[in-house]
Amino acid sequence: MISEAASPGSNAAPTRLVLVRHGETDWNRERRIQGQTDTPLSALGRLQAQAIGRRLERDRFDAIYASDLARAWNTAQAIAEAARRLRSDAPATVAERRLREMDFGEWEGRTSAEIAASHPEQHAFSRQRDPDFRIPGGESFRDLYERAVGCVTELARAHPGQSICIVAHGGILDMLYRHTHGIDLRTPRVFSLYNAAYNCVEYGDGRFRLEVWGEIAHLDGLSGAGAA
Repeated sequence: MISEAASPGSNAAPTRLVLVRHGETDWNRERRIQGQTDTPLSALGRLQAQAIGRRLERDRFDAIYASDLARAWNTAQAIAEAARRLRSDAPATVAERRLREMDFGEWEGRTSAEIAASHPEQHAFSRQRDPDFRIPGGESFRDLYERAVGCVTELARAHPGQSICIVAHGGILDMLYRHTHGIDLRTPRVFSLYNAAYNCVEYGDGRFRLEVWGEIAHLDGLSGAGAA
């Protein structure tokens, strides 16, 4: 794990980070592994992106960062556009490749059942959540952890005393939640990763602290309001 001891800027004013997973895609609904395949938002996903935009339109973000994959980028654009309706100086979205979803290599585009049928031994081993198991052509959980936490920590340190929005993917939010709570990579996930949910953490004194996680009241009335 990345050490926060004696980290640069640890005495700076805290940074507020709003973390958003992209809106739903058709592959989310079909439970297909997306990884870094550039899938678009579904019709519902576009509505979810607009809803989180309305939820955040009065937040005065100093910066908005997003994965450059379309599903995250377009969700971030909906947030930025909502902000610009109320303030002309709202920040433009900045693309950050390190916020991409985990690279699932040869498994992208397949369901878990399809992988179990075509790669039974590898699929069974992956279920053990070995942090260093690397999918053929892809990343391991440890690879993703180091990339996600390193990137978000760097962005937080770049904005002391400010408020930023980060729009990314379930894997990125998963790793940051684990880092914040000290949850081992081998431990099965028991927390939510809803599409277009409102999540908020604070970074200060070299540590992340959770404020809000998995708020989806703004998605009320939308069919299938977010996949865990």
